[in-house]
This record gives sequence, structure tokens and C-alpha cells, in this order.
Amino acid sequence: MFARTVHKAFLKPLAVASRRSVATLEGNPHIYVFPDDQSFNSHILSLLSYAPPRAELAVGSTTKLPPTPDSFTENHRFLNILQSVIAQHACEDVNVLSQAQALASTSGSSLGSGGAFFPQEQQKRQGTAYGGGGGTGGDGAGGASSQGGAGGGGRGGYIHVYDERHPPDFGRIPDPEDIFGSLEVDGAGKFVDGHGRYQNSGSYRIVTRDGL
Repeated sequence: MFARTVHKAFLKPLAVASRRSVATLEGNPHIYVFPDDQSFNSHILSLLSYAPPRAELAVGSTTKLPPTPDSFTENHRFLNILQSVIAQHACEDVNVLSQAQALASTSGSSLGSGGAFFPQEQQKRQGTAYGGGGGTGGDGAGGASSQGGAGGGGRGGYIHVYDERHPPDFGRIPDPEDIFGSLEVDGAGKFVDGHGRYQNSGSYRIVTRDGL
């Protein structure tokens, strides 16, 4: 989802720029690698293939390829742009729509409280939950009533928007570092206010032990 989500925001405005053949990151052809002229033995990573790279739009820089959490430095401006794009378009993502529909369906009651669905009452009391069960604080032992939708009295709840580099097991939520943010869904599986009132998780990391 990472590259797909920001494709429109980054590529279309710069479509008229010149380009040349550049290297891509091994295992991730959407990420282009450039030498960093401002720092010895460092590389700039970008979603754009245009050279020279625009530092303010780069994903970040790394002193090692492939990047690791220790070698990579995030570009905070890029993260802000990324979050604004996700806030606007996450509700259009196929996987997110599927989560919303599951929350409102009878099948949502069988996911168990370890899933990515959180009742609205729980969210308001504790804020955005990461790694916890739907109504039990994280151990996945809660009943179906904690799920919202048909399994929770049609109360609605929250679903996570997450990076797919390390998909969670069925009925479990992603790692906090893989979660972009959360969307609010009503009891009918519709996004509240049309876009789900997106909330930034504050825990997302571009590079983790599972990659970029």
C-alpha cells in the first residue's frame, strides 16, 4: 500500500521533469536510489525517478543498502505529505473497504478481539489502540460484543490502515510500526463523515526489520 497510496500525489505533478535511468532498491522497484552529494557514503531514497532528486520529497536517506532501522533517516516532510494523502484516500483502498465491510457484517463477530476492529466507546476512552484486542486491552480474549457491527450491536468502531510489508495473521492487528492510522466506521460499515475521520497513529516507521 505504501507506494500505491502516494503514487498520485508524487508522480503526476512532476510528470514533465526530465528523467534518466537510475537504480532501484533491491526487492522494491518503486524506490529509486541516488548518491547523496551532501554526505559521503550515503544514499537518497525516493519514489520519484527524476534526477537530481528533490530532497524535500525524498523518502529519506541511508548509509547502508538495503536500508535498516539503524542506517535510515526519515524525511519528516515526506511523512507529513504521506499522512495527508492517506487521510484523503485511505477510504478508497480495497483492503480498507474490505475491513469496513467485515466490521459491519455478521462475519465480523467471528474475528475475535485480536482483530483490527475497535468499538467507538473503547476508542474514546483510551485513544487509538495499537496491539490490543478489540475490547480487552490486547490479549485477544474478548467476546464478539467488543467488535462492533452485527457482532457488537451495530455500534461501529475503528479499523487500522497499515503497511502490507508484514501482513498480520487473520484476526490479529499489525505491529504499531506498520500502522499508518485509523478510520472510524459506523454500524453499517460506512466511513463516518465520508472519509472516516482519519487519525494518524504517530507510530509508523518507514523502515523496520521487515524492510521498507
